Amino acid sequence: MAGRLFSVLILCTGNSARSILGEAILMQLGAQRIVAYSAGSQPKGMPHPGALCLLQRKGIDTTRFRSKSWNEFTGVNAPPIDLAITVCGNAAGEACPVFAGAPIRAHWGLPDPAEVTGDDSKIDAAFEQTWDALERRVRSLLDMPFEDMDSGALSAELARIGAMEGAV
Repeated sequence: MAGRLFSVLILCTGNSARSILGEAILMQLGAQRIVAYSAGSQPKGMPHPGALCLLQRKGIDTTRFRSKSWNEFTGVNAPPIDLAITVCGNAAGEACPVFAGAPIRAHWGLPDPAEVTGDDSKIDAAFEQTWDALERRVRSLLDMPFEDMDSGALSAELARIGAMEGAV
């Protein structure tokens, strides 16, 4: 990892909501230490409109975000991945492909805001709640010297973070 930022891949089945938000938060808060990506096992093809609206409300440029397959991170030209975090139960239970860098794996399961129905305010609230839960987890990660931790200690701390309030 010498000479490069710590790389984190956020995984979810559809890569349209939770993983997109996680990528955005990691890039925003960890800009000097982390490069973040997101992907899905069965990408929806586009980010959820609720995720994009939330990112816009937070002042984040949405042009970089797209729903993509985790296969983009498995080839010879793929960036090395130091940490792969699943944010949904389905992705956590799936057999992940082999990613360059043999990443540490963690699960930070959260309810899917894309499944919430109702008026715009109810949907917006679900996306805000997911943002808040992911932001707490990312801040906990950033409070640690993760770049210098051995894999066992880091895995234990990542499991603790994954069990924070709101976990499913």
